Amino acid sequence: MGQHGKHRSLVMRPRQFGRYALALLAALWAGGVVAQTDTPCRQALALGLDVSGSVDEGEYRLQLDGLAAALEHADVLRALLSQPDRPIQIAVYEWSGPSHQRLLQDWATITDRTVVASIANRLRGTARIKADPSTGIGAAMIYGQRLLAGRKCETRTLDISGDGPTNTGPRPQDVRYLSGFNGITINGLVIGSGDADTDLVTYYKELVIHGFGRFVEQADDFKDYEDAMARKLLRELRGIVVSDLQ
Repeated sequence: MGQHGKHRSLVMRPRQFGRYALALLAALWAGGVVAQTDTPCRQALALGLDVSGSVDEGEYRLQLDGLAAALEHADVLRALLSQPDRPIQIAVYEWSGPSHQRLLQDWATITDRTVVASIANRLRGTARIKADPSTGIGAAMIYGQRLLAGRKCETRTLDISGDGPTNTGPRPQDVRYLSGFNGITINGLVIGSGDADTDLVTYYKELVIHGFGRFVEQADDFKDYEDAMARKLLRELRGIVVSDLQ
């Protein structure tokens, strides 16, 4: 189309302009109604799972299948579905070194049991892929923060599971004080106790967790991961209820 054709397409007669304006106002009004009736989200929960080189194939499955089972635990289900007018939103990703973070479950709003079952099935059906073998907790935290940045929920929580201290990339103790983490609570789920050089619970308490109500849960090993994850989820979900009552 030539330039004259372009100019003609932009000219509106008064009647056409009136119809356009009315249509625009109607669209804006409708958008306002949708915004006012949107169901509020009470918590956005991003779960980051450690798949670094210290995690073998069996431990990888125990971690993903353990999270799936923990989400379907009867008490956790009741807590997730306790306030249908203020649902929980969940996303799950895996992480290792600075170059590897993979989204396993994009944001899902937990409105009923079928949503939880869908997430659990997705986790159980996820196969491991080759990843950076190093451990970059700081980079994992940054990825989780970016996931949470767009969530308009009353609380935002980042969970980092791990079986060792960081050995590459930005340090977690530096990352957690970046401005993007304002209003985000970071909790930890440590797997094992660490080694002779590092007590892992202390490491997470001092260098990783952050924000209001922060805490560290511990799994004795990967076989205990399911139970530890269920305990952690219950503590987080019940913490919101207590906060509401206060």
